[in-house]
Formats: sequence, structure tokens, C-alpha cells
Amino acid sequence: MSTFAMHVAKTGLNSQQVKMQVIANNLANVNTTGFKSDRANFESLLYQIYRGAGENTSENTSLTSGLAVGTGTRLLNTNKLFTQGSLIDTGNSLDMSIEGSGFFQVLLPDGQIGYTRSGAFSRNAEGVVTTASGYPLQPEIQIPNEATSINVSSDGIVSVQVPGAVEAEEVGQITLADFTNRQGLQPNGESMLIETPASGAPIVANPFQEGMGRLVQGSLESSNVNVVQQLVDMIETQRAYEVSSKTITSVDEMMRYIAQNL
Repeated sequence: MSTFAMHVAKTGLNSQQVKMQVIANNLANVNTTGFKSDRANFESLLYQIYRGAGENTSENTSLTSGLAVGTGTRLLNTNKLFTQGSLIDTGNSLDMSIEGSGFFQVLLPDGQIGYTRSGAFSRNAEGVVTTASGYPLQPEIQIPNEATSINVSSDGIVSVQVPGAVEAEEVGQITLADFTNRQGLQPNGESMLIETPASGAPIVANPFQEGMGRLVQGSLESSNVNVVQQLVDMIETQRAYEVSSKTITSVDEMMRYIAQNL
């Protein structure tokens, strides 16, 4: 039985070690634009049922509760927390943030559409609006080289002012995407999320429509990582790891005592 306790404690060590990695990743991305923090979720492993609840203890009586011993824990999944991050003014006309629901759509090199809350955009050599990595915003928007100013309205209309023109020229419409199950999106690095069967198909609409948020030009959404909460979680995880480690040490001492005194 003592060796079983060792194996149970080992599952605790493994789970807490992975949780610490999740916390470390959150803290590492505290200044990453549009980053959404992750939360580790655990579940118990199978139970060893020695006596089931309701088993007869005599002809007319039965157990009111059973005898079941757990075999440990494991990390079930990680959830992204899609709470709104703070909006930071930058003054850059191609910096955009979403206040409310929705994701920017970006064309990745493999042809997939990536979804991101990071709105740090710029122009490439052809004037196409892209991410810092050069991935084009979708639908594609091209800014004329001679444009002297760029304006993005809160409902996603992009217009530019060109020399000699009295009125601004509309050059595109930014649309947003959202999902029925955002937790089903797969993180892909570079602050990108990818559609999966669990997330469902994207719901694409203009800002203010279909429950989408509004665009704020000249600002970026900061990471939603709560540093204080992460540090508290780190201490809690460290203590849980130490307790599991202590359990293994205690079981080892018990087995040593038995071996030396019996």
C-alpha cells in the first residue's frame, strides 16, 4: 500500500510541475500585446473501490458510504481567459485594439486564417496592412503610398487622405471574427489562435454587429495577466509540489522503518 502512495504523490508532482510551466508562460507574456492568460484545470484519476456504497453489512442494513481510494490527479486541460485587457494609447494610426468581443483575422503563411487580439499593424512595401511578422490582415486592405493620413472608424471603415483630394477616400472595411466556443481555439504562437472543430466555424461581422466590439484606433490591448494573482498561484503551486515531495519522503521513511525493524 505504501508504494501506491508514492505513485499517487508522483502524479501530484507531475501535475504541479506542468501548472508551474503554465504560470511561468503567463508571467513571461505579461507585456505581450493581446495575450490572454491560461488557467490549468485538473481532474482526479480512477478510484480503487474496496467497498461500494449500499453494500449489505447485515441482512437489514447497508453501508451509507463506500470505501474508495483515489489514485492521484492529472492535468485535464488549459483554458484561456478572454477577459478584456487594458487599452494603451500609442498614437500610431495603424495600431488598433478591440474593445469588446472579436478577433482580427490574419492570413498565415500556410494558408490558414489566424485570429488575434494583437492589433499592432503596419504597411509592407506594397502598402498592404500586415502584422509585424508580415501576415496580411483579412480582408486585405491596401494603403496608397501617397496617403498623408489614415483613419479607422470605430465600426471598421478605413479611409485615407491623399494630396489634392478634398474628402477622405475609403480603402477598406475591417471585419472581426468570433466563435461560439472560444475555449476550443488552438494557440499557435505569435499571439495567434487557430480554428478547430471544438471552436466551431467563425462568425464574421463588422464591428458593432453580431455582438462584436468596437475598434479603437491608436491604441493596443495589453496582456490581461494579473501579476499578483499569478504570484499567489505560483506560491500555492510550489507548496503543493513540496507537499507531494514530502509525501514521497515520508513513505520512503516508513518503508525503511519496516525493513529495519521487522
